[in-house]
Amino acid sequence: MIEFSAAEIAALTGGALIGADPALTVTSAATDSRESGPGSLFVAKPGEESDGHLFVGAAFERGAVLALAEREVTGPDGVPFASVVVPDAVLAMGALAAETVRRLRANGELTVIGITGSAGKTTTKDLLAGVLAAKGPTVAPRGSYNGEVGVPLTVFEADWDTRYLVIEMGATKPGHIAYLASLVQPDVGVVLGVGSAHAGEFGGVENIARAKGELFEALTPGGTAVANADDERVLAMQGRTRAGVAFFTASDDFTADGAPVVRARNSTTTADGNPSFTLRFPDGSEHDIVSPLLGLHHTTNLLAAATVAYEVGCAPADIASSLRTQGAASRWRMERTERADGVTVINDAYNANPESMRAALRTLAELGRSGHRRTWAVLGEMLELGDRSIEEHDLLGRVAVRLNISKLVCVGPNTRALFNGAVLEGSWGSEAVHVDDVAAAERMLAAELAPGDIVLLKSSNGAGLRFLGDRIARPDPSGTPQEQDSPVFIEADGPDASGKAQQP
Repeated sequence: MIEFSAAEIAALTGGALIGADPALTVTSAATDSRESGPGSLFVAKPGEESDGHLFVGAAFERGAVLALAEREVTGPDGVPFASVVVPDAVLAMGALAAETVRRLRANGELTVIGITGSAGKTTTKDLLAGVLAAKGPTVAPRGSYNGEVGVPLTVFEADWDTRYLVIEMGATKPGHIAYLASLVQPDVGVVLGVGSAHAGEFGGVENIARAKGELFEALTPGGTAVANADDERVLAMQGRTRAGVAFFTASDDFTADGAPVVRARNSTTTADGNPSFTLRFPDGSEHDIVSPLLGLHHTTNLLAAATVAYEVGCAPADIASSLRTQGAASRWRMERTERADGVTVINDAYNANPESMRAALRTLAELGRSGHRRTWAVLGEMLELGDRSIEEHDLLGRVAVRLNISKLVCVGPNTRALFNGAVLEGSWGSEAVHVDDVAAAERMLAAELAPGDIVLLKSSNGAGLRFLGDRIARPDPSGTPQEQDSPVFIEADGPDASGKAQQP
């Protein structure tokens, strides 16, 4: 983080200095008291489960020298901690982030890249950061920091040497991406795709498309909009930007009237499920790619990363070389574990929507066919689908049957439609089962998984199957189900506690 004085923070956020020397400076920022260190700013934001103000003392014990808070907090001696008190700590973080980007642009060479889409943001972010890091100092989000808390935290990781700042942008309602873009003023904006995830919150897929397109609208005429030409809704967004447009596609037929196109030719997967294609750049060069990632759907993410890297000046050969070596960098995203007994566990339970569910099931089916192996799909609820929830879960059950998945395990009370869909599509006997909770699923897997099986675990984040996936991947040597891990891995005052750091 670049240095800010307490007086500057108060001025930028419209806050009041309480018990702080105006000349006091901070050089880092945290919303989790455990991540506070010497000279840090602790952001005491309210959370859904707890209140960051309760952890101000803990942050100062770890070296924090200033709090950004919504009320005065005193220590055991009754003396207030040094603070800037603001009406809204999250909005104040945004103001600091915006000023950080402004100063970095004014004093150095900085390129800001924004990435959004209904699926694939985190993987694309990781791939792009891996390519760019070889060209210059690069900052990208930890995990899926992509909301009103996560974006400022990512910005605060940048310093005067940062050459590339990669920002993941999520939204839970219209206007969110426009707000995030206003903070970082991206030079390049990427829209990966428009799916039906969180259609209930947005009021329909068309509203999701309008929200994702806010990124293109935020770009200046000198910027670049990078669009997925294989998604009709994204393709239509090119009329919403003043920037130049570059496209990526897995189609040989798409043409763009002179605009640059990065293309995947002969796209397929290997016997191990890894994306394989010939990557063609606008300069005519071609490079064969076999990615360590798992699933054909990652071709979109690989293409997006390649297109951005090309547009900011990376050499095609360097891009291709990097993409050939990068596996999954963030957890619970088609995370493959080979157990000693020959069971393969694929943990893709960080997030889920109808599109990503179908993509994961297709990958599972392909792996099963190529290796003549029994396949398990352990599926939890897809959240926030609104009035389409029953229909989408029913359809997903039918897809699992059509793909000839050997065993479908529907976990939780809200997956009954998923189970019913499978039965109505023709599942019989014990091919599809419904269990009440994660514990019941764990007992079944512990008892019935056999050497050579492939098991996919996928659900929305809140369903908790990712923790089950961890336990199944590393089973207790005794063969008995392990104790349930707590789903709370981050302190209640941390960025995930509010839900604002990770969005669709």
